[in-house]
Amino acid sequence: MSGPAPDPRAELARAQAELLAALVAGGEPPRGFDEGRLRIQAASLVSKRRGVVARIRPDLVALLGAAGFAAEFDAYARGRPKPPGGSRADARDFAERLRAAGHPLPEPEPEPPAGRRWWTRFARASRFGGTGRGYLL
Repeated sequence: MSGPAPDPRAELARAQAELLAALVAGGEPPRGFDEGRLRIQAASLVSKRRGVVARIRPDLVALLGAAGFAAEFDAYARGRPKPPGGSRADARDFAERLRAAGHPLPEPEPEPPAGRRWWTRFARASRFGGTGRGYLL
């Protein structure tokens, strides 16, 4: 007897955590995964985060220029998962990192309350005649 059989759910959870760490937190690739493909996917996820932060804080893109913004954000995001609070928290943390590095940043516009953000998206979408072209993001 070699001991109790491993719990399949625990094994799956461990494998998922390893994969997630490799994709968003700079962790080692799990056994059996192609390192090159994981690097490509990780870079794609950082690019997606960068695009969302650029939409939330276009002032940072204007301040740094497109290439500077991309380089600074990539350095910030490498090995750092998105913080709790989502993309707005990511944009705030990135701006704080820039401020700490000595970049003179304007204060961002205050965020509308959560309910107001929903109403703004709804109103924007309804301008397109309710055809679904408003993309409620």
